[in-house]
Amino acid sequence: MSHENLVVQERAQWLEVTIQRPKALNALNRQTMDELSAVVQQLERTPELRGMILTGAGEKAFVAGADISELADLDPAQAAQFALRGQAVFTSIERCGRPVIAGVNGFALGGGCELALACHLRVLARTARIGLPEVGLGVIPGFGGTQRLARVVGLGRALEILLSGEMISAEEAFRIGFANRVVEPENVVEACREIARSIDKRGPRAVSLALQAAVRGREMPLEEGLAFEAAQFGLAAASEDWKEGTNAFLNKRTPEFRGR
Repeated sequence: MSHENLVVQERAQWLEVTIQRPKALNALNRQTMDELSAVVQQLERTPELRGMILTGAGEKAFVAGADISELADLDPAQAAQFALRGQAVFTSIERCGRPVIAGVNGFALGGGCELALACHLRVLARTARIGLPEVGLGVIPGFGGTQRLARVVGLGRALEILLSGEMISAEEAFRIGFANRVVEPENVVEACREIARSIDKRGPRAVSLALQAAVRGREMPLEEGLAFEAAQFGLAAASEDWKEGTNAFLNKRTPEFRGR
């Protein structure tokens, strides 16, 4: 599948996706959003793929935001539809059932911050900066930022970031729970691959079920979330990997998972 604004390659059963609009600091225009949607669909329909690593081209930006040239002349109805489209793409990432790791190699602002939030794990370059600066343009985040940021870092800290529009450093992002790791800029992709290799040692079916239980259960009251977890636990018990993993443990050998 060819893309205009993405570079997509498969490596060790993971998709490695690079957003490539360096002259626009990898800003998200409609074309890029459509291509991201297509890549998520590719991930979902390819059983052998274990997950996806997503980063931006160049050293300056992961994604510097939405393409402002596409926002300036929107009327209220068009703006709402624009936001709903972006939300749908990012929700498809969050709910794809495979781990998606963001390698944030520079600025992750506005839509870029929202994209990173839709990913399940986030590795930041030490030089990275994140933020939701929309209020400085008389705009608000529309791709899920007002909802996901508070769920990740807590409401008080999220409101400070949202209402001030100021950027925060990678170290501060790690301190408040936005980032899983902070590494030197040249090590961002390799750190993502290291996490991927760790995930690869586990049962693929179990990884997917656990991911879905955590992501979807977060939106439920605790009692409903626990019931959903129990249902996922039951689905895991129906898999060949469950039998392989438990038997390997009892027989003191390394399991050979098949993702079935």
